[in-house]
Amino acid sequence: MTPEDLKRRNRRTGIAAFGFVAFMVGVSFAAVPLYDLFCRMTGYNGTPMIYSEAAPGGRDGTAMTVRFNATVHPGLPWDFAPEQAQVVLRLGEEGMGFYSARNLSDGPVEGVSTYNVTPEVVGRYFHKVACFCFEAQTLAAGQEAQMPLAFWIDPKIAEDPNTRGIRTITVSYTFYRSLADAERAGALANAGAHVGRGNSVTR
Repeated sequence: MTPEDLKRRNRRTGIAAFGFVAFMVGVSFAAVPLYDLFCRMTGYNGTPMIYSEAAPGGRDGTAMTVRFNATVHPGLPWDFAPEQAQVVLRLGEEGMGFYSARNLSDGPVEGVSTYNVTPEVVGRYFHKVACFCFEAQTLAAGQEAQMPLAFWIDPKIAEDPNTRGIRTITVSYTFYRSLADAERAGALANAGAHVGRGNSVTR
């Protein structure tokens, strides 16, 4: 093998190695948002699915109770609670729920919420129309905000042997301090769990 052939082979090897590293870095950055999208499209792990409107003409006579739950991580100085304990609606009917949040600190704080529904098996039938989850919410000192949730439950839930006996669904939201806010405040080391830019909970 001539020195020129050796150089060409080394060059090809170097390009291939660089391409592989770049590919793996891209996969690592895409993993979290892709997993979140997968959960929201399939209802996996109790994640409510995303739809833009209620079932066309869907007005099943079965009544479902939807309960609302709220949790705030200690690293976020907010009060956060549902404004109603529960709502009752028919399958295919669009429902509404409201949460309220208030910043208890003396400066602006940014939070991000995650959510799920239980029992987990109903996640594929719980369709979110509008929601405040996975989006950064900034409240000024002492500010209070109302956060709405619009949803509907697919009538097919009554046909699935695994879910047709279920009449109560619990929607749970947890608010965390955002990673960006913890960095700005210089409180990253003491922030505890927080939500990063990829919507994953970091501990």
